Amino acid sequence: MAYRLFEGKDHASIYHKYRFTPPDELKNIVVQYLDKKGQPHQLAVDLGCGTGQFSRLLAPHFKEVVGLDISECQLEEARTVPGFPNVTYRKGTAEELLFSDGSIDLLTAASAAHWFDQSKFLAEASRVLKPGGCMALLGFCDSNTRFHYQDCGEKLKIIYEEIKQVLSPYTSEAIALCDAKLEKLYSAIPFPDKERIEAFQTRSSIPVSNMIGFIESWSMFQAYKKKDWKSAEELLSNTQKRFLDAMGVTSPDSEIERELEYFCILASKPH
Repeated sequence: MAYRLFEGKDHASIYHKYRFTPPDELKNIVVQYLDKKGQPHQLAVDLGCGTGQFSRLLAPHFKEVVGLDISECQLEEARTVPGFPNVTYRKGTAEELLFSDGSIDLLTAASAAHWFDQSKFLAEASRVLKPGGCMALLGFCDSNTRFHYQDCGEKLKIIYEEIKQVLSPYTSEAIALCDAKLEKLYSAIPFPDKERIEAFQTRSSIPVSNMIGFIESWSMFQAYKKKDWKSAEELLSNTQKRFLDAMGVTSPDSEIERELEYFCILASKPH
């Protein structure tokens, strides 16, 4: 099945503010894969684009980039970002692509493909990609997230895992697919020419307040918040306090180093 989440205006605003952009180096790997297949850089379509983080990363490399998402609120946030005249945003789904047969050079999904109806999406991808056109499905495996701050990184990791445990009753099957690095989806891709990048490590420094905002952007947190708003808000404030106490600091602007493990599936439609 396909999932419909991230659609509310408040959630879209939080998503826009706190979701991080995939690393530039991973985007370069995707573009280099396209080059290797000899494909032109005319049209890229970014599925489940959310507020457009990855769509904008692709912009310098293509004549036209279309970001597609089911949530009009997410798209409204995406459209507020200036400076990308070749990027447009449309409402739509990965399972019903309103593009003509053999018209797309690159089809991408960043932290989104686990929400798709697998068989319908793959049928549509096969239809709309040009011969030799490429598919790039990427995300991060949150079970391997690490934190670094002086000597308390392991304490921060434990707090983080405890939050996920609290939210586990609100976690959909799709999250497990993502943590499995889309293994089932990779196996189902009908193109013989396909490859996986299993572990692409990145590190970035972020304020504790942004880490809390990232947790707030999770679909399972939003599901918990719908059921029990007060407890959800307390969970956020308590988590921030626990992070700061473990670090021995008081300011939510204090920065921690977060280590993420990305993965990427690359595939090329036969000529």
